[in-house]
Amino acid sequence: MDLKTLSFAGRTALVTGGAQGIGQAIARQLAELDAKVIILDVNAEKAEETCREIGCGCSFRRVDLSDGDALSAAMERLIREVERVDVLINNAGVVNTSDFETLSRADWDRVLAIDLTAVFLTSQAVFRNMAANGGGRIVNVASIAGKVGGGYLGTAAYAAAKAGVISLTKSIAKSGAGRGICCNSVCPAYTKTPLVSILTGEKEAKVLSAMALHRAADPAEVANAVLFLASDAASFITGENLNCDGGMLMNG
Repeated sequence: MDLKTLSFAGRTALVTGGAQGIGQAIARQLAELDAKVIILDVNAEKAEETCREIGCGCSFRRVDLSDGDALSAAMERLIREVERVDVLINNAGVVNTSDFETLSRADWDRVLAIDLTAVFLTSQAVFRNMAANGGGRIVNVASIAGKVGGGYLGTAAYAAAKAGVISLTKSIAKSGAGRGICCNSVCPAYTKTPLVSILTGEKEAKVLSAMALHRAADPAEVANAVLFLASDAASFITGENLNCDGGMLMNG
């Protein structure tokens, strides 16, 4: 493999939820590979701290992904400002652990808005820009919860949203096939991030026992998978979902 295919020099990459966790690792690695990185996040303090740590080539825009109208307007302004987007990483997400029978409509709506609808809105805005500029790459961070219906951490709302992301990825890939736009998704399992800080003790042990590697992923390990799919090294891959799950599903 030509290692030059892993370079993002001269490319602009958007990373939603890039302030911390997996998104932060993705933003850092993109910057290390010479991309101009723009983090989209609602947590301004943490995002600005991440940008300072990463250094030049990384900036931040505050965006509330739960507000569809505001997100669409923000994406329109951003694309007008940068003119060209080469890479979009839809990483942002929230988890809800309510049982199905006690899950409130408000919680359902919030999770779907951030974990699925926001992926649609950002992807659609960037897709149009990519189509006008000869192509690009979109990578969506889904979850194994979307394949098994939740149960390890996220439950009904989270699982439904992530299943939607997996299917949406395929739809985007089909639409972009003739326009130089590739779209793929990654399904992480248990990864050590603030999002899963509530998973401790017996619950954590249960999850780890279901994984062939019997350990949680480091965010950088998931970022590795995302960057491969975002790079030219994956030039003949589109519409695919990559499990990054320590052997939990074994290609399930």
